[in-house]
Amino acid sequence: MKREYQDAGGSSAGGDMGMSKDKMMSAPPAQADEDVDELLAALGYKVRSSDMADVAQKLEQLEMAMGMGGVPAPDDGFTTHLATETVHYNPTDLSSWVESMLSELNAPPPLPPAPRLAPASSSVTADGFFDLPPPSVDSSSSTYALRPIPSPADLSADSARDPKRMRTGGGSTSSSSSSSSSLGGCVVEAAPPAAAEANAIALPVVVADTQEAGIRLVHALLACAEAVQQENFSAAEALVKQIPLLAASQGGAMRKVAAYFGEALARRVFRFRPQPDSSHLDAAFADLLHAHFYESCPYLKFAHFTANQAILEAFAGCRRVHVVDFGIKQGMQWPALLQALALRPGGPPSFRLTGVGPPQPDQTDALQQVGWKLAQFAHTIGVDYQYRGLVAATLADLEPFMLQPEAEDGPNEEPEVIAVNSVFEMHRLLAQPGALEKVLGTVRAVRPRIVTVVEQEANHNTGSFLDRFTESLHYYSTMFDSLEGAGSGPSEISSGPAAAAAAPGTDQVMSEVYLGRQICNVVACEGAERTERHETLGQWRGRLGHAGFETVHLGSNAYKQASTLLALFAGGDGYKVDEKEGCLTLGWHTRPLIATSAWRMAAAP
Repeated sequence: MKREYQDAGGSSAGGDMGMSKDKMMSAPPAQADEDVDELLAALGYKVRSSDMADVAQKLEQLEMAMGMGGVPAPDDGFTTHLATETVHYNPTDLSSWVESMLSELNAPPPLPPAPRLAPASSSVTADGFFDLPPPSVDSSSSTYALRPIPSPADLSADSARDPKRMRTGGGSTSSSSSSSSSLGGCVVEAAPPAAAEANAIALPVVVADTQEAGIRLVHALLACAEAVQQENFSAAEALVKQIPLLAASQGGAMRKVAAYFGEALARRVFRFRPQPDSSHLDAAFADLLHAHFYESCPYLKFAHFTANQAILEAFAGCRRVHVVDFGIKQGMQWPALLQALALRPGGPPSFRLTGVGPPQPDQTDALQQVGWKLAQFAHTIGVDYQYRGLVAATLADLEPFMLQPEAEDGPNEEPEVIAVNSVFEMHRLLAQPGALEKVLGTVRAVRPRIVTVVEQEANHNTGSFLDRFTESLHYYSTMFDSLEGAGSGPSEISSGPAAAAAAPGTDQVMSEVYLGRQICNVVACEGAERTERHETLGQWRGRLGHAGFETVHLGSNAYKQASTLLALFAGGDGYKVDEKEGCLTLGWHTRPLIATSAWRMAAAP
């Protein structure tokens, strides 16, 4: 198309710019004066009206090609780029620009098929990675060139030097025959259509299928676990290196679960076992994680509510009661029971609490501090309260005389009624041969009225490593899904130290770390170090029944307490409470995750 720039007054506003650098052809003066467009002539351009009519016709064709003529419309990013990033020099350039746009829209290059994990042309390297042939792309003739984004000063200076640029949007600059977009500090500038056709090359296109990558991720995890079981550590090492790469393509709970299981497998493969909490910082961090887990999801609250309801019903009509807690932690379970006893008709009973906990690395009396806090609360609500802390490295160190009830003050004094409570503690005893039998014998010796047991509803104590790995992968995937779906718990029932100091989302993150430490213990540890030996409710029923205990059916009140808790909790629709042979389970959708059961001494035959 013909274009001529008329310099009115001999110089432009930008300085020495006379003729345009673009290719120009001169027309006879008489013909130009007859057909020139008057409006554009006032702006300094000589454009024939016939040429503008041709441009208008091509623009109409372009509009049809971009969505109304049967050709799929470009994506939003493409049209936004045209609206905000395009710079035109001269109106007479529109014809060539529209022609190039029509050619690109009407003849899109075909996309290559999505690559597979191991195509026929690929090979597997010694370290277990798939070696794909590199694309033959000549950087010197590439369609795309990277250049730094010019500074605002350069842009303003460039605009001042070229008064013929008419900007339709801010940001980056480009000519009428090329377009550019900003990507992380650089501008990717497309070459002119003619140059692109001359240097046409096949650019590789990688299509990421998240679902397919997720399946490959699960297969890699299971294959690595199978290699570990077979002690094929060279194959396991190659597979464990691929897990982080495959996990990076996932999002949400799947990515997090895969990261924790990948780390646990790596520790096992490279024989870098996690060390037990042996410092004051480790113990304090474990307590902090436990408090955040209490706040972020209803599992611990469900355990406390259901166990407290069973204990409360067992203490009905009793004037002297004694609770033995096998894992008192921060004592978060007992304020609710104390308050329920204070509201009991006839007044509260005399309440004694024995809290069992591990020794502190810094030799501080953490159990006594918990007892003081509970004593202040009991005094506030008017409950006669006594407390004793027992430091034990393991529950197997307890002896019956440590848990015996106090002697009656007189012949008419009512005997003390005992309840034993264990929340996520019994399964740890399975790491020591004979420890569980000894503890159950100690409990039987003090003749409690009720024993409440809360455990994970999972089988992570089988002999086969692959079976244990598969079961734990399903279990913790569901647990992480519930954390994602529920978010943080409601502030109405938050009472721990984490609720006051945690920012939104912190509870969930710390709860994931809490579960991640369990995953690491289940997968990476063996022998006495593997303490997370979870078993199902059916397995615990057999163990406790063999030790001389029988089931106490949890009443409808416990079920109502659990249902009320979930109704108040965020994401309660996903949680499900079920009654199973007199016990209660809490799960996420169809998968039970924890179980509460109550037991008493079996009647003599």
